[in-house]
Amino acid sequence: MSEQLSFPVHQALSLKLLIEKGQEIEIGAVAELLDAPYPQIAGALQSLAKRGLVTLREEVCEEFMLGSKGKALEDGVLPERRVMEALVAKGGRIHMRDLAQTAGLPQKEAGKAIKPLDRMGAATRDGGYLVAVGRLSEGIVPEPGEHEKLLKHLHTHGSGTVDTLSQAGINAEEAMAALSGRSGIVVIKERRRWSVSLTEKGESLRSDDIVARETVNILDRELLKDGAWRTVDFRPYDVQLASKRLVPGKKHPFRRILEDTKRAFLDMGFTEVTSPHVESAFWGFDALFQPQDHPAREMQDTFYVKRPAVARLPDGEIVERVRQTHECGWETGSRGWGSTWSKDKAREIVLRTHTTAGTIRALAANPNPPQKIFIVGTVFRRETVDYKHLPLFHQVDGIVVDEQGSFSSLLGTLDQFYRKMGFSKFEFRPAFFPYTEPSVEVFVWHEEKKDWVEMGGAGVFRDEVTKPVGCDVPVLAWGLGLERLAMFRYGLASIRDIYHSDIEWLREVPLCR
Repeated sequence: MSEQLSFPVHQALSLKLLIEKGQEIEIGAVAELLDAPYPQIAGALQSLAKRGLVTLREEVCEEFMLGSKGKALEDGVLPERRVMEALVAKGGRIHMRDLAQTAGLPQKEAGKAIKPLDRMGAATRDGGYLVAVGRLSEGIVPEPGEHEKLLKHLHTHGSGTVDTLSQAGINAEEAMAALSGRSGIVVIKERRRWSVSLTEKGESLRSDDIVARETVNILDRELLKDGAWRTVDFRPYDVQLASKRLVPGKKHPFRRILEDTKRAFLDMGFTEVTSPHVESAFWGFDALFQPQDHPAREMQDTFYVKRPAVARLPDGEIVERVRQTHECGWETGSRGWGSTWSKDKAREIVLRTHTTAGTIRALAANPNPPQKIFIVGTVFRRETVDYKHLPLFHQVDGIVVDEQGSFSSLLGTLDQFYRKMGFSKFEFRPAFFPYTEPSVEVFVWHEEKKDWVEMGGAGVFRDEVTKPVGCDVPVLAWGLGLERLAMFRYGLASIRDIYHSDIEWLREVPLCR
């Protein structure tokens, strides 16, 4: 007595069928013969293939189907066939104005039949009539061609391959040649067809030795209660198989940059402040000791607001001290800019070009040390758009008001910030700004661009900035761009990619670094 082998139900039934047939068979036919769902049979056969009992073979074939124009044909009959039958019924001659009605066709379709009939030598136009010629004039309607047989077959069966059409007595190549130039009647699509056959190991099995065992997914109470778990197979799970893709909801990557920036400064003991997007030129430029004829204040660099036309300047002596500082240096030890300062120009309204306008406002509100302040916000400049410039971007500005504040402590603060944001390769270069001295620019290395990219400026506020607002101690200050920082963090080639609606990028960006 030979040894019995147990298999899950669909595997057992498939093996028995293959042993019975003794030849290669399409997987679709296996599913049809077993009256089972195709996916379950395909899965069962794949499992048998892994055990070396069957071989799966993929074949690429052409499938013929009716196109949109073919589906519109009643019973799959071409218009020329209906016209020929109408001509025979009317004695071989029909007036063109009566053709559509006589043939039972729409006017447009009846007109399309004339050219094929002329090409096959069955009918021709004679004045205002369509006249039968050749054997059609004798009342003999030509037998359907291969293309007509193809249309009838597809109308009945829905589709066909070269093999199935051949079995139906249809020459697919000849049929398609006859339909050449008539698009939309029959379309051909590439299909992949799988077949299965027994291996030498599978052929050694006897049908009677194959036992079907129930396959279960879960070990439940009932199986344990009566011991039925001993008579069933548990479906194996392959943890390496592709699973359903889950796309969790998450914050926009740049929103996380803004929040990480705030967290970095809060962790270092800073206090966050805010300021308006629409700002007076006084706080945006004048209070920062930027001369009123500075190029950055020109229309080609700054966005000016038409309405309201002017801003209200702060009360008290600050405006007067700023005016004197610009004109002659006031009590700062400076000579100032040596030009007449205009209150009207200071009242102009702009979209803020930097968030430093917010930190100087905060300093004027409380000039007493010690304090550490930062602001994160949107700024606007008339920039030419390229891979590292946008007309709208975000900055983080900050100040440290400290009697013991020094240039080295400023660099140490910036060093800590960039390290908290995940960067290590950066450097400081000497620079010039109207409102800080000494000044530096921060550069970070962009590996893909093989270039140092400037991230922002920093320095110690000049006395011309701090003294007019009532501060007599060192003030360390900086303004840093955040879009460029995001470009580095996420490996983007262009700063513009941050704002593109690339759903795949948004899905793939990891939730944590």
